[in-house]
Formats: sequence, structure tokens, C-alpha cells
Amino acid sequence: MSLQRLTLAVTLFVAVATAACSGGDGSNILAQTPEMSVAKHAVTPQMDHTSDIKWEPAPPIFPAGALFAVMQGDPSAPGVLFTVRLRFPNGYILPPHTHPTDEHVTVLRGTFSVGLGENFSTEGLTSLKEGGFITAPANMAHFATARGITEVQVTAIGPFQLTYVHPEDDPTK
Repeated sequence: MSLQRLTLAVTLFVAVATAACSGGDGSNILAQTPEMSVAKHAVTPQMDHTSDIKWEPAPPIFPAGALFAVMQGDPSAPGVLFTVRLRFPNGYILPPHTHPTDEHVTVLRGTFSVGLGENFSTEGLTSLKEGGFITAPANMAHFATARGITEVQVTAIGPFQLTYVHPEDDPTK
């Protein structure tokens, strides 16, 4: 098959697949033919739901100043997958703590520096910038700080619990 016919076949397939999957409800499946580049496509307003995020003060278990938004699921429900976002002001420190389940963290904005261990230490920090990802294993003590306004997305299995290594760090006490 010639390259021209192959390109036409791919283009027709994409058109048929897009039409079949659109459902008329405003949802779209974006596909690319071999000659298209990702750089040519921007997120359309219909796909960008970040403006719909309902930010609230983080639960009292977090030191004051953080904002919190539930993206998916119920963080309080046992055994249920959830995704939340946290927004930290510049200089925010999250003291050493643990969680009962693995916590998967993606940095969306700013610099999120994370360290492992029971005592906060700037020497033990690994800095993650936008797009950075880390998994904090269940029951492993870790700590963090933010440089610049920083947003992270956290995905885990509920219930969400945060236990401080040092009880004096717990803002609820």
C-alpha cells in the first residue's frame, strides 16, 4: 500500500472513530494522523476542568495555609480510590508523617521538595518540579516543603489518614 493510501486510510479511520465515539454530548476523542504533532494541539476549554476546581482550606490535620480540593472519590471512604489536590504557599512545611496506604504524588505547579525519614532535614530533600512524580510507600515517614506556590495531586486508597511522627507537629492537638 502506498504512503498516500495509508495516510488516507488512517485519516478515514480517525474520522469514523471520532464520529462513532463523540455521542453528541460534547465529549471528544482526539486522535492524530502520523503527520500531526502534539505541539499543534492545545487543551480546549471543554477539556480543561481546572477552572471548576472547588478549593477549600485543607482539613485541620494539615498545618494552616494549605488549600484542598477533592478531584475524585471520597478520601474518607475505606478501600476507595481517591484523588485530591493540595495547594501550598511558598515556604510551607509538612512535618514528618506517615499514611496507612501508598500515596502517589504528581507535582502540577511549583517545586515540591520531599524527604524520607522521621526528622525534617533540608539535606534530605529531593526537589520535584512540575511533572515530577513520587510514591510515598505506606507507613514510611516522609516530609515536604514548597518553594513558590505549589500544587500537587495525590492519588491513594482511602481512608486518607495522616499521622505525624512527632505528636507536637499535629495541628489538631
